[in-house]
Amino acid sequence: MSSRHANRAILVLESPWALDDNDANRSSVLPFVQGVAKLTGDTDVHHANFYDENSFRKALECLCKGELDSRIVYIAAHGLGKEIAGAPMLNLLCSVANQSRRHKIDGVLIGSCFVGEHSTTMEVCIEESRLRWCVGYTAATNWLDSTLLDCKLLAELSELEDSDFLKSDKAVDAMSDALSLFDPSAVIGEDYDRNPVVLRDAMSFVLQLRGQGQRARNITDAVWDGIVK
Repeated sequence: MSSRHANRAILVLESPWALDDNDANRSSVLPFVQGVAKLTGDTDVHHANFYDENSFRKALECLCKGELDSRIVYIAAHGLGKEIAGAPMLNLLCSVANQSRRHKIDGVLIGSCFVGEHSTTMEVCIEESRLRWCVGYTAATNWLDSTLLDCKLLAELSELEDSDFLKSDKAVDAMSDALSLFDPSAVIGEDYDRNPVVLRDAMSFVLQLRGQGQRARNITDAVWDGIVK
């Protein structure tokens, strides 16, 4: 029996959403991400559920199988403050960072509410790891809206090669291109007081270039400024 082998993978670590009282693990980002992989080609999707910090680490270990040129981790779960599915975002991101060199993980997309407002934590976690980028939401976002945006980000960022991170231009352009199809003034969610939040204010982007002495930094303004009007 022959087996297919891709050179890239998107690792989806997802916690059950329970979007309504009848959602018995029905809602999932998986079919959306599988569509992205089919579109981009040469990309597999590896998926596992997690429920807490310990199961997150086990799920990540399970998904990091085989030799690939690059991987992207997509964390899809409810977020609140500095927690993702009830676990400290710092610990989850550090778990990914610790595996990044061995398993060639390029970046982390956090599909979770509010954690993106802690961009300093994102910077701390990816610094001195192989991780090149981290993206997160700063507000409570609408599930479908943010999932569609996540898909576009995954499609653009999965095309980047390791050499593209020697300078910021290509990474920033990829993020800008992903956002360019969306209206920055469109309401995508709300803050803690349930005030509406537009897309322009709802995301944080962090980048760490290759090379000794390079530090992770917040590039959110550069990403939005890079969109061609």
